[in-house]
Amino acid sequence: MQHDPVADVLILEHTPHEGPYTIGTALEAAGLKLRTCRTWAGDPVPGTLDGTAALLVMGGPAAADEDFPSRDAELALLRAALEAEVPVLGVCLGARLLAVAAGGTALRGPGTQVGWAPVRMSPAARKDPLLSGVPERLRVPHCHADTMDLPSGATLLASCDRHPVQAFRVGGSAWGLRFHLEVDNTAVDAFATALPGEADAAPDLVESAPAELAVLASYRDDVFARFAALAADRAALTATRTFFTPRAATWEERFAADNPVYAAAVTRMGLRPGLRALDVGCGSGRALPALRAEVGEEGVVLGVDLTAAMLTAAGQHRRTDDAHLLLADACRLPLPVGAVDGVFSAGLINHVPDPPAALCEWARVAAPGGVLLLFHPSGRAERAARHGRPLDPDDPLAEENLRPALEAVGWTLDCYEDARHHFLARAVRVIP
Repeated sequence: MQHDPVADVLILEHTPHEGPYTIGTALEAAGLKLRTCRTWAGDPVPGTLDGTAALLVMGGPAAADEDFPSRDAELALLRAALEAEVPVLGVCLGARLLAVAAGGTALRGPGTQVGWAPVRMSPAARKDPLLSGVPERLRVPHCHADTMDLPSGATLLASCDRHPVQAFRVGGSAWGLRFHLEVDNTAVDAFATALPGEADAAPDLVESAPAELAVLASYRDDVFARFAALAADRAALTATRTFFTPRAATWEERFAADNPVYAAAVTRMGLRPGLRALDVGCGSGRALPALRAEVGEEGVVLGVDLTAAMLTAAGQHRRTDDAHLLLADACRLPLPVGAVDGVFSAGLINHVPDPPAALCEWARVAAPGGVLLLFHPSGRAERAARHGRPLDPDDPLAEENLRPALEAVGWTLDCYEDARHHFLARAVRVIP
C-alpha cells in the first residue's frame, strides 16, 4: 500500500543554540518544509511520524543515558523511524540517542572534547551515500563528553583517538554524527555565547572558525545536500511507510469484513489455473487467497508491498501459504516484461505519486491479453462523502480520466463500475 506524500522534516531541538543551521538550509533548498519541536521550550514530542519525510535530532547538554523529560518519547520516535525506514540524521546527543534506539549503549566518555580537531573516515565511508565525498581526514568542531557502543549491524564511518565513534550509519537511511558538521559562523558564535566555559577552555573554537570553516564548508554542504536529496527523493515512499507501518499489526482486524468482497472482485479478473497473478500494494494480503484459488496450485501468485510491516502482517496471517511476498515499490517492480497474466490493485492508484506512471509500469509487467483490476470496497462518492468533500474532477479513477490514461499505456478498459458500495475497473493489456 502507498499513501499520499507530505514533504515535511521534523526537527527535535534540545537547546536554543543547537539548531539545524546549514542542515536546515540544505533541506529547504531541496524543497522540504521544516517543522521544529523545541523540547527546551516544552513542546511535546509528536507521537507519530505521519507526514514526515525525514527526522533530524539535534544536540543538547543531556547524556543519552540521562532521564531527561523527552528522552523516552524521542527514543520511541527514533525506533519508529528506523522501522519505517525514515531518513534520520542525529547530531551530537541526537547521534547517541539514535545508537540507543537501534540497540546500542550510551556510555560516559573519557572526558570533554571541545574545539577543532580531525576525524578519520573509515573505509566504509568511501562508499557511504552521505560521506563518500569527504576526505580521509577532516577537521571538524567538537563539543561532547559522552560516547557509545554501536548497535549490532551499524556501520562505523568516522573516528578519532579520544572518541572512536564519531560517525555511523544504521541500515540504509539513518546517520549519527558526534561532531558538529552543521556549524557556520552564526552557529560558532551561538555556541560560544551559550557555553562560555567551554569556549574559554578552547579559544580556538571561535578564533580559528573563519579559516576552519573556509576549508570545511564545501564538504559540509555536500554532505547535507546529499541527505536533503535523499529525503526529498524518498518523500512519497517515506510518507507511505510512516502511515502504514504503525497500523500494519491491526490492519487485517480493522477491515476483516471486506475480505469476501475482495474475493468476489478477484473472480471478475477471469484468471485460469496455471496463470500468474500479481497483487500490487497487497497490504496484509486480503486478496492473495482468492488469487491463489483462481490460478490453482500450478499457478503463481505474487504480493508486492512497499511497507515491510505490512508484509510481516501478511506472513502472520499465513498469506505466504498462498503467495510469494516481495518488498518493492509498486511503481518500480522487480519483474521482467510480461511476467504476469493478471494485476490486482485495491485502493492504490489514488495514493501513488504518479498514477499514469504506475499504470505504465503495470502494463510493462503484464503479458499480452493480461488483465488489470482496480478495486475498492467503497464507491468514489461514498469515499468522498466519508471524508467530507465533493467528488474530485481530477480523480484518476473518474472514468473520463482513467480511460485515456489506460489507453495511453496499452490497456483497454472493458468494464467500469462506480457503485455505492464498490468501485471496479477492468482493463485488458493490448499490444499495438
